[in-house]
Amino acid sequence: MYSLKVTHIIPEVNDNLIFLLENVDRQKIPFKAGQFITLLFQFNGKEVRRSYSLVNSPYLDEPITIAVKAVENGLISQHLHHKIAVEDIVQCNTPQGQCIYVPELEKGKTIFLFAAGIGITPLFSIMKTALTQDPSAKVYLIYSNSSIEKTPFLADLKDWESKYHDQLTIIWIFSSSKNLSKAHLNRDYLLDIIASYAPKNKDDAIFYTCGPIIYMDLCKFVLLGAGYDSASIRKETFLLPEDEMDEDDTTEKVIDKNTYNIELRFEGKIYHLDIPYDHSILDVALKNKIALPYSCRSGMCSTCVSNCISGNVRMDYNEILTEDEIVNGRILICTGHPTQDKTIIEV
Repeated sequence: MYSLKVTHIIPEVNDNLIFLLENVDRQKIPFKAGQFITLLFQFNGKEVRRSYSLVNSPYLDEPITIAVKAVENGLISQHLHHKIAVEDIVQCNTPQGQCIYVPELEKGKTIFLFAAGIGITPLFSIMKTALTQDPSAKVYLIYSNSSIEKTPFLADLKDWESKYHDQLTIIWIFSSSKNLSKAHLNRDYLLDIIASYAPKNKDDAIFYTCGPIIYMDLCKFVLLGAGYDSASIRKETFLLPEDEMDEDDTTEKVIDKNTYNIELRFEGKIYHLDIPYDHSILDVALKNKIALPYSCRSGMCSTCVSNCISGNVRMDYNEILTEDEIVNGRILICTGHPTQDKTIIEV
């Protein structure tokens, strides 16, 4: 865990604040481009966590930087917007996340960054890293916002585009545009972009996307349909969709209301826990004072990825693991529930 001091708070458009932070002990915090940090707060004796992508690049001499959008009735965003001041100290966990860019592994790739609104944050870190660390990289940022006036980091991005004009192309998409065919990212527009800029060899392209889930799903499914491998399509998000229910689905859901016992292996210790049907594995572990790693608690990040050694675990929600990983026993304990006794889980 790290203690971070707030050094600057910079207003940004569209109800965003930029926080510049520094590690109190002055040591550099290691991370990869595209990762996030999780801030920890105490409210009425209860720990609350929120994750924010790092805007800075791990290869540049930049302060730790996050952007926080004001969310109406959002406990942490309102706290950060209205209570936190310069010189205050906040706590954070080690940077996490699998939506990463590593220059030496992706050298020479054509990189497509699909961002919507404040989803630019992890992609900005990736963009800066690719441009400064790989002169052979071609980067295309496709950036959607409601209008030019409500576009976060507009001036900074234009500066980067000017400085790296041979490597970086930014496609600005504004829903206020009078050209309705290009006012939003849609299937045809996305395919046109790929046809114009993608290399002939599909293996030479890599895609990152961050924004609302419906936006990221559009990118993913169109790219898969165009023949790109799922391993080359990476996304980052932390928020659950507001409504995952299908209103037309009237099928009666069968709920397993049994309690199952598990063996939990963590940091060389073994714990035996009973998991009721209405609690996740993480919930019960935390109630038993077992300090398992976690962040979003909603199946949207990779912090709590674990292995099911034997038995079985169902997940209420999963935006991270692929089908192959699930088949090989990878699970998310924050949304995971055992479905049989004597299930063994290794964190």
